[in-house]
Amino acid sequence: MCGLAGIIAPPDWHSVDPIIRSMADVIAHRGPDDAGFLCATTRDGAHRIGLAHRRLSIIDLSTGHQPLGNEDGSVQVVFNGEIYNFEILREELIRQGHVFRTRSDTETIVHAYEQWGTSCVTRFRGMFAFALWDANRDRVFLARDRFGKKPLFIREHGNILAFASEIKALLAVPGAEPKVNEAAIFDYFAYRYVPGPETLFAGIRKLMPGSIAVWESGTLREERYYLPPDRLARTEGALPVDVVGAFVEKLDESVRIRMISDVPFGAFLSGGIDSSAVVALMSRHSNQPIKTFSVGFAESAYSELGYAKTIADHFHTDHYELTVSQSHLMDELPGLVRYRDAPVAEPSDIPIYLLSKEARKTVKMVLTGEGSDEFLGGYPKHSAERLANIYQSVPKGLRRTLIEPAVHALPYRFRRIKTAVAALALEDRRARMIRWFGSLAPGDVEGLLQIPRPAISCGSSLPFDVQSTNSPLRAIMYFDQMSWLPDNLLERGDRMTMAASIEARMPFMDHELAGFISALPDKWRIRGRTSKYVLRQAMTRLLPRAILDRPKVGFRVPVNEWFRGPMQGYLREHLQGSSSRTRDLYRQDRLAKVLDEHVGGHQNHEKLLWSMLNLEIWYREYF
Repeated sequence: MCGLAGIIAPPDWHSVDPIIRSMADVIAHRGPDDAGFLCATTRDGAHRIGLAHRRLSIIDLSTGHQPLGNEDGSVQVVFNGEIYNFEILREELIRQGHVFRTRSDTETIVHAYEQWGTSCVTRFRGMFAFALWDANRDRVFLARDRFGKKPLFIREHGNILAFASEIKALLAVPGAEPKVNEAAIFDYFAYRYVPGPETLFAGIRKLMPGSIAVWESGTLREERYYLPPDRLARTEGALPVDVVGAFVEKLDESVRIRMISDVPFGAFLSGGIDSSAVVALMSRHSNQPIKTFSVGFAESAYSELGYAKTIADHFHTDHYELTVSQSHLMDELPGLVRYRDAPVAEPSDIPIYLLSKEARKTVKMVLTGEGSDEFLGGYPKHSAERLANIYQSVPKGLRRTLIEPAVHALPYRFRRIKTAVAALALEDRRARMIRWFGSLAPGDVEGLLQIPRPAISCGSSLPFDVQSTNSPLRAIMYFDQMSWLPDNLLERGDRMTMAASIEARMPFMDHELAGFISALPDKWRIRGRTSKYVLRQAMTRLLPRAILDRPKVGFRVPVNEWFRGPMQGYLREHLQGSSSRTRDLYRQDRLAKVLDEHVGGHQNHEKLLWSMLNLEIWYREYF
């Protein structure tokens, strides 16, 4: 797990070497163990190439220095991530005549590119973003893993092309002063994050998950090499005789290969079925107690430490606990906005960062349960989405004059019903996908903001382009896998762990496991009122009944209470105070109403207020 940066520029521009060193310096937290640099010139002298790398050493500690090249040095790569099947690929490439000098998975990328060209990415099983310089072809090759677990940002400005693991490295390039992408603000309030490929910074975009980009002769060409299989209607075919057994075998393999490491590692343990399943399977493959790390809150209603302790005791792990409070939030939030280069979309980012810092005292890598909900159907919205046609068959007048006002007036403890009705009321499927986890419906965004609305949305239309419309479940899960995961949860996971210089691996997000799950009928994900059905069946013999039967809580931070209590003044000062940078973005009557309704306990606007607070902090940090 590392950080990379690079630049392509004409020879009469600034010197490339000090610039890539500056780019690497600002992402040193991603790789505190080592740094490496490469400067090169195209054969015609028209362009200079600079690559930079910061290393967090996990595999092959002694010889994995980057940039890392092939036998004659004509191909060089800087790499962020892990290739879990590198040993298998290494053996195949050796049979093809390639000579390896290291034990590093990084070197596999170099020789795989020599052997199979840019299609080499389809052979990698892992999480990755890399930049490769091919001196013989005067080519720079960029790639990002299938689901976007590892980030890669791009900025094209005139005849300068820059790329990096984090936006802050791009802002270190001369002439790259930050500017607000105002069009993205509307999407930010609808989604609670900025959907790819855009960012809140004008002129800076994401290389999309499952994509490659090839630069040659001054031109950058991007293409997609992978889309999640839930995009397509399921193909009827023979199922394994023992579906549950086959699933366990796939998940177990996914866990096992992610335990390959030359440094101490552990697991984040929430006490939910996902992280508990990971710990259970890790215990199969370790002769030593697994180190587990859990975080909770002083407010007992939000703390899952008791469930985590149940699993830790059951599997005899070496267990660590951390408790956080609202003071941590106010202290850490500005710094975490800087780490993320964006508003912190989820309050849970803060405890994850604090837990990562705690874990870093004893390990350099952890496994997590991230991605299980998005591939196995774990959210209430996955069940509710199947009711959209039924709800919309109710006469519109009855819904709008009776059902929706009555539900809107319900107290906060009915939040899931309130969210479901607000989403199901939207007949446009695209708007409904966004609304399930978003802050505001599109019309409400316009009612809040007083800046002109852009003609088009920033986000790609691809997350909505499904051929599996006969399965509402597959359609919404495809959206989650294409948008919610890479642009929110995975971005959170990468920045918060890398801010603490620790690597996180996600067994549930293995693309071979995802393909297996997608080939199953929907009933193996959701059956009746049971979510993640195949996982629950698989864990009946491994996990305590108390964990299997517990209700889904989700990793919630008590922001609702904090905004009504100890953080009320902090919130009002940031949004309405004289030093607020974003106050003029909003219609003042709407802003005052949202604040008063929340503080007075009449409505819960914590998602919206959290989004507004973080946008304000982002403005203060960068402008």
